[in-house]
Amino acid sequence: MITEVVVRQQLWAGIDAGKSDQHCVVIDTDGNRLLSQRVANDETLLLELITAVTALADGAEVTWAIDLNHGGAALLITLLIAAEQRLLDITGRTVHHASGGYRGDGKTDAKDAAVIADQARMRRDLQPLRPGDEIAVDLRILTARRTDLVADRTRAINRLRA
Repeated sequence: MITEVVVRQQLWAGIDAGKSDQHCVVIDTDGNRLLSQRVANDETLLLELITAVTALADGAEVTWAIDLNHGGAALLITLLIAAEQRLLDITGRTVHHASGGYRGDGKTDAKDAAVIADQARMRRDLQPLRPGDEIAVDLRILTARRTDLVADRTRAINRLRA
């Protein structure tokens, strides 16, 4: 009796997030680059990107990874969560250290997105972004408030010294 083993294809989409645009690189199980695209931070264009990547997957599982979890990436994160896509958070420090091991000089958005996708493919210690994590939201609000207070105090001290 011969049994057939079916290997499911999986894709990883790495996003290098910026304030005005995002760069997305999609790789397959072997690390081959299937898509590299820069997209403006616009809801319609980001939805088109999500649709294109899921169409490229053709039924395979897509794991998205992003280097920011706030700021310019907030719209994309919201759209991915609303589309029920698996989304991992990879820190900028991790991307910076990992990018030294990849070919190419300099820092480009395309290289960073490729590094993010490849790290998501290889690593098992990345944390998923979950919607509605109230503790994380509360901590982010408190941290932002403290940062504002520290900046206000520093400005006041600098004015007094001047």
